[in-house]
Amino acid sequence: MTQGNQTACIVVIGNEVLSGRTQDANIKFLAQRLGDMGIPVREVRIIPDVADTIVRTINEVRAAFDHVFTTGGIGPTHDDITSECIAAAFGVPWEPQPVVWARMEAYYPTGGFNAARQRMATMPRGAVLIDNGQSIAPGFSMGNVHVMAGVPAIMRAMFEMLAPTLPVGVPVVSHTVHAPGAREGDLAAGLSDIQAKYPALDLGSYPFYRDGGAGVAIVAKGTDAAAVEAATEEVRVLFQALGVAPVEGEPA
Repeated sequence: MTQGNQTACIVVIGNEVLSGRTQDANIKFLAQRLGDMGIPVREVRIIPDVADTIVRTINEVRAAFDHVFTTGGIGPTHDDITSECIAAAFGVPWEPQPVVWARMEAYYPTGGFNAARQRMATMPRGAVLIDNGQSIAPGFSMGNVHVMAGVPAIMRAMFEMLAPTLPVGVPVVSHTVHAPGAREGDLAAGLSDIQAKYPALDLGSYPFYRDGGAGVAIVAKGTDAAAVEAATEEVRVLFQALGVAPVEGEPA
């Protein structure tokens, strides 16, 4: 299904991310895949395993965005509370999901489908399953909220199952050009003029530092490929006017 672009929010749930113990690897993947599908990510929130925070955040973002993608908190341990919090946010019971319960009960040997694993087969009433090829326990969707695992390989497998069910908009395209030796202060006025000519684009300036010296990368991003290329050409001209040579792509 193709339609006008919708918006997305990513909610990363987990104390381990906020503490710095775990470096999130899911935001980049989701932002790129969703951008390619024409569902640009407009906000990312990273929140703790605290029930009130999860419920409040989910209710805020599901009202503000077309799609919400959560990662983390659907495992078997005591701090995996995302599923029950989604039920609370939607005001529905959190109860055994018959299909998942039967599947997991058959999967584990006698005694293996214990109370901890039973939590992964307990979901908000009305949840639509998101299966995956990496684990027996699925994620699920409730309305416009898509609940996935925090483990990157499992999250990606879940997303690939979910993706065909999502609306497809106009893909977000981007073009990067960088220049060693460029300085943001010298570029600022010219970049402001280019941005004003292409208000529908996002024109980002990113300084970098390498062993060989510093420079600036400029990224033009939007749904109009012709406008992205036109703006990028003006960036090349701006670099040249400042006496620095533009180089295609990200700095090595």
